[in-house]
Amino acid sequence: MNKETWTAMTALQPRLRRFAYGLTGSLDEADDLVQAAYERAISRIAQWQAGTRLDSWMYRIVQTIHINRQQANRVRGAHLTPVDPDTLAARDQARALEASITLAKVRGFIGRLPEEQRATLLLVAVEGLSYRDAAEVLDLPVGTLTSRVARARVALRDFVDGSAVQTATGGGHS
Repeated sequence: MNKETWTAMTALQPRLRRFAYGLTGSLDEADDLVQAAYERAISRIAQWQAGTRLDSWMYRIVQTIHINRQQANRVRGAHLTPVDPDTLAARDQARALEASITLAKVRGFIGRLPEEQRATLLLVAVEGLSYRDAAEVLDLPVGTLTSRVARARVALRDFVDGSAVQTATGGGHS
């Protein structure tokens, strides 16, 4: 691996960590996921084609490892939800506490979205990728990605408005 590629890979770390946190809901799990992604990317750097988007390749690695871990956890029956001590810390101001609770609820709701909706929403709304770039990362047609993002946004809006009675995991998948 040349120095330019290494520099580009390390510059992606904050974005990959934010994406991984959105997928896992835990900073510790996100850090483990990003570390595993870097290990895989470094060991398979020959598979990346120079001139293609390194960020897309790295996002895909993060998502693939996450999906593989989820499947392995289902097989083993691991279903404990990690607790982030930062969300348990008391706040001095009532507004800060309310905002923290709301953010935790939104994060929890995003965590209940179907995997494919969560990944598309995080790449487009949080990471700022274009629909075309996000579709490329996830190896999806742009139309499929668009409908998944739209369904995720509707579900999130319903949650924020208080009209969501059920979790967003119901319904069909594209």
